[in-house]
Amino acid sequence: MIRTRHHQPSLWTGVLAEEVDDLWEPWMRTADRLLDDEQLIERVFEAQARRCLKSRTRGRRQTPAEVVLRLLILKHIRDWSYEVLEREVRANLVYRTFARIGAEKVPDAKTLGRLGQVVGPEVVADLHRRVVEIAVENKVVAGRRMRVDTTVVETNIHYPTDSSLLGDGARVLTRVMKKVEHAAVGFVSKVRNRMRTVRKKVVAIAIAARQKGAAGEEKRRHIYKGLLSVTRKIVNQAKRVMAEVDQFGGRKRKQWSGLRSQLATMVERVEQVAKQTRTRVFSGNTKFEEKLVSVFEPQTEIIRKGKASKPTEFGKLVKVQEAENQIITHFEVYEDRPTDSALLVNAVEIHEQQTGSMPRIVAADAGFYSQANERQLQEMGVKNVSVPSRNTRSPQRRSHQKKRAFKNAQRWRTGCEGRISVLKRRHGLNRCLYRGQNGMKRWVGLGVIADNLINIGTSLAK
Repeated sequence: MIRTRHHQPSLWTGVLAEEVDDLWEPWMRTADRLLDDEQLIERVFEAQARRCLKSRTRGRRQTPAEVVLRLLILKHIRDWSYEVLEREVRANLVYRTFARIGAEKVPDAKTLGRLGQVVGPEVVADLHRRVVEIAVENKVVAGRRMRVDTTVVETNIHYPTDSSLLGDGARVLTRVMKKVEHAAVGFVSKVRNRMRTVRKKVVAIAIAARQKGAAGEEKRRHIYKGLLSVTRKIVNQAKRVMAEVDQFGGRKRKQWSGLRSQLATMVERVEQVAKQTRTRVFSGNTKFEEKLVSVFEPQTEIIRKGKASKPTEFGKLVKVQEAENQIITHFEVYEDRPTDSALLVNAVEIHEQQTGSMPRIVAADAGFYSQANERQLQEMGVKNVSVPSRNTRSPQRRSHQKKRAFKNAQRWRTGCEGRISVLKRRHGLNRCLYRGQNGMKRWVGLGVIADNLINIGTSLAK
C-alpha cells in the first residue's frame, strides 16, 4: 500500500521540530518549500504505484512518496551512499525533519536502494522538468541566456589492453565454471583451471612491451599467439559446460540458469575481444568496429576530447546546458557519442521549450562551432552566437571574435566548467557508471535536480 505522506505528526514530534528549527541550513528552507510541490510528489507516487499490480490498495505500507523524494535529494546534495544516508538521518533530528520522517522509522539502506531504482530515468526526467518550471515561475530563469558544454563521465575500469581484457575474460569464465562444477557435482565433467598459464602470458606481454623495435613486436606476437590459444581452450570448455547444463532436467536446468546465463554472456564478450586482438596484433588494423574496452562495462566508449592531460577517456558523453543563475535546463546521456557541433541547434530548441523564450545569447566552446549552426541560430532569432572558431583565417571572423559582446559571453560560458566540476565532485557524477546506462541517467538527473534546488534557493535569497 502506498501513500503520499506520513500521518499527522504527534505533539512530541512538533516540539522536537521547533527545537532544531534554527539549525536548518539556508538551502534546506528553500528546498523544503519547493519540494512541497504536489506535481513532484505525485510523480514519485505514480512510480511507486507501478511496482506491483495492486500496490495502491494492498500489501504493507511503503515509504511515503514525499519521504522518498526528500531522502534522494538529501543523498545527492550530501553525496552519501545509501548506508551513510540511513545512518545520518536516523541520528540527526534536522535531517529527520527535512525528510518529513519525524518519529517514524527510517528506511534501511537496502530499502532505500530499491526505492531509488523505482524512481527510474523517466521519472527523474519528469522531476527535472518540473523543477525547471518552478524556476521559471519564480522568475529565477528568464531564458535570455544559454550556455552548453559536454563532459565525459568515466567508467570504473582499468586501462584497457588486449592482454588484460583476455585475462579478465578467462578469469571470469574459469570462476563461473568452477561454481557450476561444485554446485552440480556428478553432472558436469571436471573443469581444468588454466589461469596460471594465462597470468604468466599476460605478465610476459607487459614485460615485452618495454622492448621497442621489430624484435619486440615479433616477441609480443608470439606471446599473444599463445594467450589466444589458451583463451580459446577456456572458451571451448565453457561452451561444453553450457551444453552439459542444457542437458539437465527441467528443474535442474532452471536451477543453474543464472550461472549458465553468465557463461553465455562472458563467452560472447571474450570471443569479441579475441577477434579484435587478432585483428590488431596480426593484421595491424586498430580501427576495429564496436571495439570492446571492458568485459564488465561493455557500454563504455573510447572518447577523445583533445585534452592534453587526458587525451583518451573511457566512459559516456554527457551534455549539460544552463540558463541564468546556473540553473541546468536540460541534460542528456548519450549511448553513442555524437559530435558536439551536432548538438547546438537542438540544445537551443530544447531551451526554448523549457523556458518559453528564445535566448538572446548562446555561448559554447569551439567544439560546437560550424557555419551552418551559426547561420541557423541567427535565423531562429539568437542575437549573439558566441561560439569561437579556432581555425578561421578570415579577418572579419577574427575581428568579430574580438568584440566585447562576444568576449563577455565567452567569459560567462566558462561557468560551465565549474558547474560540471560541482556535478562530478559534489553530486557523485564520477560514480554513476556503476549502475549501467539507465542507472547513469537516473544518477545524473538526481544530481542535476539537487544542484538546481540549491541554486534556486540561492537566487531567491538575494
